[in-house]
Amino acid sequence: MATLIPSRNTCLSRMTSGERRFASRLDDKLDDEYLCWYDVPIGPRYRHPDFVVLHPSRGFLVLEVKDWKPDTLAELDRDRAIINTDRGRVTQANPLRQARDYAMEIVRLLQDDPALCHPPGNRRAGKLLMPWGFGVVLPNITRNQFDQMELEHFLPPGSVICRDEMTEGVDTEGFQTRLWDMFLMPFPCLLSLPQIERVRWHLFPQLRIQVQGDLLQTPVPANTAPVEIPDIIRVMDLQQELLARSLGDGHRVIHGVAGSGKTMILGYRCVELARRQHKPVLVLCYNKTLASHLDHLMQGHGVQDRVAVHNFHEWCREQLKTYGLPMPPFQKSADMYAQMLVQSVIDGVESNAIPRAQYGAVLIDEGHDFDPEWLRLVAQMVDPETNSLLLLYDDAQSLYGNAARRKFSFASVGIQAQGRTTILRLNYRNTLEVLAVAKAFAEEVLMRHDADDDHVPVVVPESAGRRGPMPELWRARNIWAEADIIAARIQDAITNGANPNDFAVLCHSNRLAALIATQLQKRGLTVLLASDDQRRAMFNGPASVKVMTMHSSKGLEFDTVFIPGICELTTPDDDVDRKQQQVRVLYVGMTRALRQLEMSHHGEGATVERVRSVVEGVSRRLAA
Repeated sequence: MATLIPSRNTCLSRMTSGERRFASRLDDKLDDEYLCWYDVPIGPRYRHPDFVVLHPSRGFLVLEVKDWKPDTLAELDRDRAIINTDRGRVTQANPLRQARDYAMEIVRLLQDDPALCHPPGNRRAGKLLMPWGFGVVLPNITRNQFDQMELEHFLPPGSVICRDEMTEGVDTEGFQTRLWDMFLMPFPCLLSLPQIERVRWHLFPQLRIQVQGDLLQTPVPANTAPVEIPDIIRVMDLQQELLARSLGDGHRVIHGVAGSGKTMILGYRCVELARRQHKPVLVLCYNKTLASHLDHLMQGHGVQDRVAVHNFHEWCREQLKTYGLPMPPFQKSADMYAQMLVQSVIDGVESNAIPRAQYGAVLIDEGHDFDPEWLRLVAQMVDPETNSLLLLYDDAQSLYGNAARRKFSFASVGIQAQGRTTILRLNYRNTLEVLAVAKAFAEEVLMRHDADDDHVPVVVPESAGRRGPMPELWRARNIWAEADIIAARIQDAITNGANPNDFAVLCHSNRLAALIATQLQKRGLTVLLASDDQRRAMFNGPASVKVMTMHSSKGLEFDTVFIPGICELTTPDDDVDRKQQQVRVLYVGMTRALRQLEMSHHGEGATVERVRSVVEGVSRRLAA
């Protein structure tokens, strides 16, 4: 069965009857090596062919589907078709010319990449290393009618599939032969998985991933100079692309492990919704740093005027300010003030002073850190006509709540998630070594099998298999010595060609982050401390080593991560909830590392002992 993107069920409503039947044939008659995209924009010009079909040993094919009937096609020439409709005669492009133009655009995009062309010395040097072709599907005209109408003058018979050649009972081999007869110059090829990913990188710029950061790249306008093609490309994998493109309307929940690309899918979905929603789109998360990152992404895509990105409490303050309601009185306790702020907004909505249904869509990242009453409040902000809500969730990364916070069902807060939850288990971010250490350390949290009323358990991450160096645990005399060693290692790497943006130092507190940042700066490093007034500069400022708390690092990723002072994480007097919370904090910090993870300490304690045992155990197991 071919992979159709988006999934057929989610795009049936916008398909013509002929497109639906043809999509069924692709599904039924092609094997699972075939990738088929329906009405997906290609290239920087966002052109929309009906179908693009790709096979590793065949190449690619562009197909246009026309639901014409014999009595509706009035005229046809090489450039245009005149169609009889209820509104009178309508002029359309000749579908074969249209398919050819789309195919040529794909060829131009791919041929700019030397990795997708025959090498120097080959008789086809510089040309695509895969065949290509184009054709037309006429689901309401039989081959006999095609001949009688003498359409072969402007639609070559070998480039057309007719109604009687795409029935449910049609021979599988015959159907495939019809497709591959459309190739202009077939020749043997075998595309590797990296080559297929390069094809997708060129065709679908919206799927490209930043070299650093679990988010999509900003698009390159069509009228700018050609984008530089990296040696190593990163693009959404097929599962992520299929999910991102197939998310239907209504309430949806993505329950995914750290590094599974949840935030990346949210970014893609947000941009797509912004382009078709009349009301504004709201994006909420708990983390201020992640909110700034998402806001920067929306600006890059040019949809910032249609998308509001806030951390939850910032959004609450804006609601009170916008609708002229008083702010809560000053409180010595920040937690108490935050509670009163949220309650003021809830009261405002209940009294109709703050309107419901303000947004065409609401997307929530870090849903595991939202209290039930927050989710109940936000769910009311979705316009019932669109009813578009997306919640991203991973209970293993819940840093701010307690057990009581997580004991609720989505249905109880107005989120209709039953039957609309997708679970992502595969971790693409971390190497096998980093993930193995993080999983073993957080085993107590990850192995809880209790599920809520929506049957959503804690999900254990699975590795995508990428390898790298073993995480390290080392000791220094004191915290200042830890900072010195971290600075020396970063400085040495930068001297050997590394980018300062590749490094992050993640701390258990703001106090420690400020101390580390100061020590690194004294040793000549360019450092950005992720304080409230510097968060935006993290994503568009000069290259710098990032220093922040582990809490602030959620949703982000870096090539190399240092976590100092882990001996200070817990004390013997901490209760069970506090200890489990610190496990989650360190788990989040560990899983920010794309390749290299280094943890350090200047004293002993339960956390140090546990990390040491885990690192040694994983090292022995992987070496065996």
